[in-house]
Amino acid sequence: MRADPPRAAGVRHERVGSIVRASGLWNVVLYWTLSESEAVAAVAEQAAFARTAGVELEWKVYGHDGPPGLANVLQDAGFVADPQETFMVFDLARELPDGAANNDLEIRQITDAAGVDDFIAVGDAAFGRNHGAKAETYVRSLGDPGLALYVAYRDRRPVSAGRLQLPEGRSFASMWGGGTTPEHQRQGIYRALVAHRAREARRRGYRYLTVDAASTSRPILERLGFTPLTGITGFVLRP
Repeated sequence: MRADPPRAAGVRHERVGSIVRASGLWNVVLYWTLSESEAVAAVAEQAAFARTAGVELEWKVYGHDGPPGLANVLQDAGFVADPQETFMVFDLARELPDGAANNDLEIRQITDAAGVDDFIAVGDAAFGRNHGAKAETYVRSLGDPGLALYVAYRDRRPVSAGRLQLPEGRSFASMWGGGTTPEHQRQGIYRALVAHRAREARRRGYRYLTVDAASTSRPILERLGFTPLTGITGFVLRP
């Protein structure tokens, strides 16, 4: 999935030597085969691309990735390590616990620009960011079968949101960006949104569901039956 990434709405995949990079809605170095002697030049080339384009670039390093010393090379080039996440997977042949239900929520798949505004507003409130510039790309991608945006509403107010990637012809669907507004956290809403996306992925024929889990999400996901596989550190170069 990393070396041969599936098509994704709003994203193009580029190959620069042995490096596979996603550009568009997000800019991420996904995969590479580099020796220690090649790493410095390759990292410098990617940093130059990001600075010239004026975009944020993440180099996503999994626990089993090489070459040795890559983290130091990235930091020397100006990349800053985000908090470590955990790559987790759920076997969709299993059932999620009943406790993942939350009956006072309405979870909607977004189909219009107003819904996209709700999706972005919830994410910005949950993570303290500003992703309004991505709204237009999300709106253009609403009809794409490989992308589903969800917002959970309580009393008609958007309180949680998350994305589901559904790549054609693959066994793995993936969850991204699951977040809840601060005043509605610790009320089971995140678990309900996870369960909703898991049911949709299984309905569409996927065998596995993956997520890059933050330290706050990992214990919740483990209780729901997700299995941790490896650590991930995102090294980010910001404009």
